[in-house]
Parts: sequence; C-alpha cells; structure tokens
Amino acid sequence: MKEYDVIVIGAGDVGLGIIFKAVSRGLKVALIEKGNVGGTCINVGCVPSKTLLASADRIMEIREAGKLGVQANIMNIDFPFIMRRMKDAVESGRNAIRGALTDSRNLDFYGEEGHFTGEYTLRAKNTLVRGKKIFIASGARPFIPSIKGLDSIEYLTNESVLELKKIPESIIIMGGGYVAVEYAHFFAAMGSKVTVVERSGRLVAGEEPEISALLKKELGKRIEIHTDTEIVEVAPHGGFAVLVKDRSSGEEREIFAEQILVATGRKSNADLLRVEKTGVETDERDFIKVNDYLQTNKQNIWALGDAIGKQMFTHAGDREAEIAWHNATHKKRKKMDFFAVPHAVFTYPQIASIGLTEEEAKKRYGTLVGRAKYSDTVKGTAMGEEEGFAKAIVEKKTKGILGFHIIGPDASVLIQEVANAVASKSDITSLTGSMHVFPALSDVITETLNNLEQ
Repeated sequence: MKEYDVIVIGAGDVGLGIIFKAVSRGLKVALIEKGNVGGTCINVGCVPSKTLLASADRIMEIREAGKLGVQANIMNIDFPFIMRRMKDAVESGRNAIRGALTDSRNLDFYGEEGHFTGEYTLRAKNTLVRGKKIFIASGARPFIPSIKGLDSIEYLTNESVLELKKIPESIIIMGGGYVAVEYAHFFAAMGSKVTVVERSGRLVAGEEPEISALLKKELGKRIEIHTDTEIVEVAPHGGFAVLVKDRSSGEEREIFAEQILVATGRKSNADLLRVEKTGVETDERDFIKVNDYLQTNKQNIWALGDAIGKQMFTHAGDREAEIAWHNATHKKRKKMDFFAVPHAVFTYPQIASIGLTEEEAKKRYGTLVGRAKYSDTVKGTAMGEEEGFAKAIVEKKTKGILGFHIIGPDASVLIQEVANAVASKSDITSLTGSMHVFPALSDVITETLNNLEQ
C-alpha cells in the first residue's frame, strides 16, 4: 500500500488543475490516467474538433463571399493536410502536458486504468494506493445507444472520426446535439453528403426554439436533416443502410451512407472506477452525485468535470477544479455557480448561450424579453448578415440577466461580456451603460437589451 496526500483520477484539464495546485504545495500526489494526458479536450474534443472546424469555417466564408461582391472558387480541399494539422495540434498539447508532469516533484504517475477496491483505496498498475484526499475527474466517453445491428458494425465516434484518412463521400450522423451539428458542418464543408438523424423534435434541443429552428434552416441548405426520427436498425450495405422511422407518422424508410458517426451523448466513466466500493453515490446514468461544493457523499472525496455530468465544458471544469481545491484546503467553502457557465456551439452559424431559456425563466420569474437581429446594427448590415440574432431574458423587477442567447457570426465571442455581467451579478446597466465601439458587432448586445418588453 502506498499512501498519498492527494490522489487525482484523470489527467484532463480538470484533473491537471488539481495536480499542479497540490504539487506546488509540496504534497505527495498520485495521478491515475489510463489514456493520453490532456483528457477529452486535448485528445478528442476541443483542440482537434476546433482545429478541423477552422478549415470548415474558412470554406464557408469563401462560398458565401459572393453576397459581398467577391467571386471566389475553392480549387482543392487538402483533407490529409487538414487532418495532419489537427494531429499536430493534439500532439503539441500532449507534449506540453507531459513536460509539465515530468518536471513536477512528489508526483507518481500511474498510466493504467485504476479502480476502487475499498474506502479511499484504489488499485492502479498492480499497486494499492490510498489517499487522504481524492479528486475524481475521470471524464466521460461516447454513449452508444441500443440499436439493432449497431454493435456489429464499425461506426465512428468523436474519437475514432479523428483517424479518417479520406473524406467520406457520404455520412449519416446519429444525434442532433453539439457534437453532431459541429461535425455535420465540418463534413458538409469538406464535400461529404451529410444526413443528420435526431430523435427529438429539433436540433440542439437545449437551446431556444428559435435558435434550433434557424440552425436547422441554415444547415438544411447543405445537409439532409431528419428530426423527430428514430433509428430502427443498422446494417452493412456496401457502406451502411440505416432504417429510420418518423415518430409522428410511423413511416419507415432506408437511408444509405459510406460512414456512420454516432453522436448521441456522453456517458460517465465512473462505472469503470467501481466507485461504489468506496461508497461514492452515482445517479441512474452513472454520473457522480455532488453537492454545491463538489463534494461527494464521502468525506474528503470530490468529483468534478464530465464525471458529474453537469456542465460538460472545459471552462466549467477548470472553474470546478478551482472550487474543489479551495474547498479541500479552506474552512470557508465556496459554491460552484453553474448558472454563470456560458457555452458555445461551433457549428455554422455559431451558437452561444448563458443562463435560462425563456420557458425556464418564466416558470420562476417575472420576465422581460428582448430581441435584435445582427442586421439591426451597422456592422451586421455591412457584413450582409440577415438571419443572425440575439435574445435576452431579464428579470422584470431587478433587471438582472436570466438568460442570453445568440446565433450568428462570432457568437462565441459576443457572449463573453454577458457572461462577465452574469458572473459579477450585475444588472443590464453594466452592459447598456458602458460605451461600445461603433460600429462593431457588439452593438447587437445593447440593441437586444434596449428592446426589452413583456
């Protein structure tokens, strides 16, 4: 048995945030990670996908340049180069992390899958390890639905899709969430015939209905989209044949493609850790239960990141690492504010949101709602942006921001000043009362808030 002050399970951004804080204090630390360092973000998530999407975005900008009087043709798409560039970015990130870990004193790295064997005790690399404090940042993996024939074919996930050597002529994407619509944009830009099949009634179902509708309209110009449709069966057919059923009419049909990408959600890795053996509770989907302070039901065991399934974004995980470490080392604890977590979807057009939807807010507050299109601003008009818009939900009494939602160019950038206001618990005057550069796209934020009505 080896004893440690701190054990961290998972070498993604979240776990690393704890590791470097612990070793900087001179504590004896163990890191358990079965895969590549860097976790989902570096290896199969943010870094590779956004590197690929940068090429897709540029392709779309060129294709749409005609609306600004610029006629341009794309002569060639060098898919192998695009994939190599992505892999270089991933490897660079891994190397930087490996170097930082190698330079860390008092750190033992167990590069195999670990699992709990008892209270505060794990087996890793044939060694029993015990920690005074344990942080579970074990992440998540693709959720694979139970569909007839799916387990007998070689489908793609957000992980294996990064190993493609050539552009598929056609691809069926199962799911309509964030991963699905980002890769739908990517493959359509690359020239694949893309078909998206989503069981619910709309794409990105957690977003505002108007945003889902506009995304479907815009993606639908270059992608075949089936919402309210379930997949009944999958079978090999020179590529693959997928039997789908319209959930409203019950009508069935077959669609065909060279590749299938399964993007139907994420599953916690906590089940692989056998957390029940240390007494940690999970929910019905195996996500670890935590309180507002990121503590599990077991004293001195915290869980954070994708393993808890709350806000599965890297920036949320980074903040959770700060909160969990603070609470593990200070008497006065801090709560994790999940309400203040913004997010973005890097499809085309981009989506960004923070806070509640209008439907959620109206159940709890008296509300005002404001809307503005990009074209209501000078910059939006200059860009020829006719469809993008923003929507604000504000508490009527306090003028506090309850939710803000954007779809259009640079949505992921525009949301930041709203996120800052939410984090500082400021009302809308912190935005409407500050000077904005004119004519800049950020005018859409103030324009939206100036249009509030019941």
